[in-house]
Amino acid sequence: MKLVRYGDIHRERPGLIDDDGRLRDLTLMVDDLGSEHLGPTSLQRIRSADWSALPLVDGEPRLGCPVRNVGKFIAIGLNYSDHAEETNLPIPVEPIVFMKASTCIQGPNDPVMLPRGSVKTDWEVELGVVIGTRARYVAESDALSHVAGYCVINDVSEREYQLERGPQWDKGKGCDTFGPIGPWLVTCDEIKDPQNLNMWLDVNGERMQTGSTRTMIFGVAKLVSYVSEFMTLMPGDIITTGTPPGVGSAKVPPRFLREGDLICLGIEKLGQQVQTVIPFKR
Repeated sequence: MKLVRYGDIHRERPGLIDDDGRLRDLTLMVDDLGSEHLGPTSLQRIRSADWSALPLVDGEPRLGCPVRNVGKFIAIGLNYSDHAEETNLPIPVEPIVFMKASTCIQGPNDPVMLPRGSVKTDWEVELGVVIGTRARYVAESDALSHVAGYCVINDVSEREYQLERGPQWDKGKGCDTFGPIGPWLVTCDEIKDPQNLNMWLDVNGERMQTGSTRTMIFGVAKLVSYVSEFMTLMPGDIITTGTPPGVGSAKVPPRFLREGDLICLGIEKLGQQVQTVIPFKR
């Protein structure tokens, strides 16, 4: 299934994309798509319903983050072998874990705002993993059973804040609008192998990133298992799993986002995002 939340900011409604690609309203079944709706029982109830009885939604409404009130937004750094190569950094022995602020989360096509004084805002197309059931010290062999589904994420990053203002990455990762998520939450029944998905990102029509989850150093199952050793993963938590090569900071010369740039990105089977870069505003 492809589950969505649509409508104005803070007033989103739950929906799904039917087999003909049409948006249908889900409020006859659920009041929203939050943590309580991501477990296997709830998802199966939606999956087995008569979708033709659900109202069609007219037009092309704004799409929000497909999960309401994300609890933890966990990120993995330097997790693609070809990205590590382009940055001239060694392959990590263990996953690099940091946090993105929940306040940076937004819809997939909402504008990306440059932070005040930013000079090195960068792009990163990433596979997002949405947790469906509580995970604590789970084995790698059982980890995927705790996943509700997958989504596209743009892990927008301000490199000066991230790398030049102390050793903690979080400062450059959690600025407002730095976490576009969606367009859909695609449930696991549609993604048989999360380690075989092509991904891409363009800026102003120029291809910047071309990659595949095949080159991830630590796969989804390993990451869910690993992170669950250090924190309990709860339904609605999201792990964003790293980016393939082609980020602006690794280009020669480096290239960063400017006001008016258009970012388009997507992952096979998971849809695409489109964002316009806007200046800082309060």
